[in-house]
Amino acid sequence: MYDLTGFQRDLLYVIAGLDEPHGLGIEEELQDYYEKEVHHGRLYPNLDTLVEKGLVEKGQLDRRTNSYTITRRGRREIEARSDWKEQYVAP
Repeated sequence: MYDLTGFQRDLLYVIAGLDEPHGLGIEEELQDYYEKEVHHGRLYPNLDTLVEKGLVEKGQLDRRTNSYTITRRGRREIEARSDWKEQYVAP
């Protein structure tokens, strides 16, 4: 996970935490967190990067809506990041 941007890490966490992650749902969660608009031109290329890295799988809910699910590798990366972070910041 060391090679991901902060935004990409946030995407990974949001995808892991949602029941049925899809583009607009992910976008809404990030906009709530950042308290500002997240543009499609930033969101979707970063989602594609996570797919290319094997951390997220992309599927289709319908012809217009993509779904995103975290892979086992993605979950391991989140767990490893949490373990690393706990060395420096007590829970």
